[in-house]
Amino acid sequence: MENVFTRPIRNFLNEAGEISMFSWRFLKEGFKPPYEYGELLRQSFEIGYRSIPLVAFTAFIMGLVITIQSHPALEVFGAESWLPSIVSESLVREITPVITALICAGKVGSSIGAEIGSMKVTEQIDAMEVSGTNPFKFLVATRVLSTTLMLPLLVIFGDVVALYGGYLGVNMKGVTSMHLFWTQVFNKLTFGDVFPSVIKSVFFGFVIGIIGSYKGYTTTNGTEGVGRSANAAVVISSFVIFIVDLLAAQIADLLHLT
Repeated sequence: MENVFTRPIRNFLNEAGEISMFSWRFLKEGFKPPYEYGELLRQSFEIGYRSIPLVAFTAFIMGLVITIQSHPALEVFGAESWLPSIVSESLVREITPVITALICAGKVGSSIGAEIGSMKVTEQIDAMEVSGTNPFKFLVATRVLSTTLMLPLLVIFGDVVALYGGYLGVNMKGVTSMHLFWTQVFNKLTFGDVFPSVIKSVFFGFVIGIIGSYKGYTTTNGTEGVGRSANAAVVISSFVIFIVDLLAAQIADLLHLT
């Protein structure tokens, strides 16, 4: 009975320790020359540019739906004029960064885990080592750096699209000019709203890249293991994203950025 309860905890702690060591290896090796600029640009294109349609569609729907659902509650108190301000603050501070990170965890994290995992089980990583190429720098460092750099840009892009969806949502129940809407948005948003959102999205990107790479780099048991690695990369990344978001909220509160 003791093993039934202690084994999951032991496995969790072991995996957390291994991911931490993997992250430390990235910090030691990822910024040392030689640099894989070509692969970094390719991964940035794959991770950033190819994620734009999905992020844009999701952000637009989020902005539209949240605005529509918020209108009746504000209408009860006669505060419809506050709708642009309230929706913009909730989207920029919390909803868009987290949802964008979860989308990328599903799309990018699983892709990284499956791609590196496939190379691992087919011994392509071993072949790279024999040929004199550092597979960790080529495969892991480039992907982690790409996710870390691209996710904040996707979040900012998602904010703009979500706010435009909010503008259309506001105009479904009335008529508000584009100039008035954006004036109300920027009168409400402050540095303390935008800065924590961008900073935590950097950590979200790092989490997605490092966990996806770790699961792929440690894949075993052939093609079945590749599927498990891709699935685990999504689940663990999503879990850690919520943990990072909680910590970011607490830190922002302590620094009086909220």
